[in-house]
Amino acid sequence: MEIKSYTPGTPSWIDLGTTDVDAAATFYGELFDWEIADLGPDAGGYRMCTLNGKFVAGLGPAQRDDVPPYWNTYIAVDDADAIAAKIVDAGGQAYMEPMDVMEAGRMAVFADPTGAQISIWQAKDHSGSQLANEPGAFCWNELATRDVATAKAFYTTVFGWEINDVDMGSMTYTIFNLPTKPGDDKTVAGLFEMTDDIPKDVPSNWGVYFNVANTDEAVAKATELGAELVMGPIDIMPGRFAMLKDPQGARFHVLQFPYS
Repeated sequence: MEIKSYTPGTPSWIDLGTTDVDAAATFYGELFDWEIADLGPDAGGYRMCTLNGKFVAGLGPAQRDDVPPYWNTYIAVDDADAIAAKIVDAGGQAYMEPMDVMEAGRMAVFADPTGAQISIWQAKDHSGSQLANEPGAFCWNELATRDVATAKAFYTTVFGWEINDVDMGSMTYTIFNLPTKPGDDKTVAGLFEMTDDIPKDVPSNWGVYFNVANTDEAVAKATELGAELVMGPIDIMPGRFAMLKDPQGARFHVLQFPYS
């Protein structure tokens, strides 16, 4: 699905902070058939990934050395400075204060009160990912946290998200909805509680899901390229998914929608 603009409060962009940008570009380029272009020294080594000529993601050097390489989720906002102040007031911690990214937009990076990194994006020339919910593009963003109550309070306060808790038998999964107009809510993200079987050194984090045509084939290709399978493939309510770690250690998910 091609997207030209994003409603404020919606995940609009993803990028990877990694220890080896060249290797990551080779891995994801081959896995998802991305074309990847280096934006040059003025962009600090940042690269733009395209699929069928449309922007889908970014890759760049990791800005933090206290965590493994990571995929970062950006939430669209209409006023980065106002939302940044709101984030801090709600208990978030600023990693990067609002700044202009040339003429592309204005961004800021934070940790929520549970420690998960989240970014905001006020679009100018760059609205965000131009494709979503199709093979090779992101299709879901999900918060894993050890403090569900604090996370819910934070995101409902900052972005106006509403909560829909779904009983999934062995766990309760939270779906965040963005009210758009009466009787028409937009599903924007998910949340689940990290259990004791997840190592204590894994921080709360925002995970990214990529749509694929066939999860089992994507897992086979990813592992051939050097990825590590962490979980799955498993059939879940939205489709068939798996969690992997890329060769530099960044976790990501692949998801095949039913009947795709």
